[in-house]
Amino acid sequence: MLKVLESAVPVACWSCTVAHNESTLFCPHCSKIQPPTGENYFSVFSLAPHLNLDLAALEQEFHRLSRRLHPDRFARASENEKEWSLADTALLNDAYRTLKDPIRRTEYLLKLHGAQIGEEHAGKDRRDPSRAPADLLEEVFDLNMQLEEMRMARASGEDDPGLRKSLTDARAKFDGLLEEVDRDLRTEWTAWDNGGEAERAAAQKNMVALLDRRRYLSNLVREVNETMGA
Repeated sequence: MLKVLESAVPVACWSCTVAHNESTLFCPHCSKIQPPTGENYFSVFSLAPHLNLDLAALEQEFHRLSRRLHPDRFARASENEKEWSLADTALLNDAYRTLKDPIRRTEYLLKLHGAQIGEEHAGKDRRDPSRAPADLLEEVFDLNMQLEEMRMARASGEDDPGLRKSLTDARAKFDGLLEEVDRDLRTEWTAWDNGGEAERAAAQKNMVALLDRRRYLSNLVREVNETMGA
């Protein structure tokens, strides 16, 4: 079941003028389409800002709202309603793409709460081993050396089976570390969803660090794939 999120500020419907506390694409009283309100993506689906979501229910609600917003339903509507159907559809699609993806959902919610997320804030360059997580410094240094050797070998038309195996093994290890990060993130989701202010502050700090680590590892895996031509 989708958990309903109520707006703190009552909103008056443009058509029936009845005020309601629900953040919704349609008026709960007269069912008329509403203009985009600038609400966050969770509000689009009338969801509380939680990280553990019922994805099946989210998909079902997405399709239901998509059908209600289809332009054919507004062929005889006012010009404003036609424009709103297109704008609301774009908002709905963006919200769905973000919330159905666990990493994008986590990043989005944390940004709503002021967290600074991204390589420009983390300062982690995948090509600079000195900026690697402390526990990976040595491995990243070795990996960069191997990647450079592989680039040189490929540029000269050669292939080194031993080097290729070493890079394949390294990629498998980093993939495993990514899985560990994802498991740790899911633990923090529960702490966020169920915790009070102090618990959420701690969970946010942990999730920002985990996302930085995940981004660094993902970049390493991507670079291995690109260098190996995978």
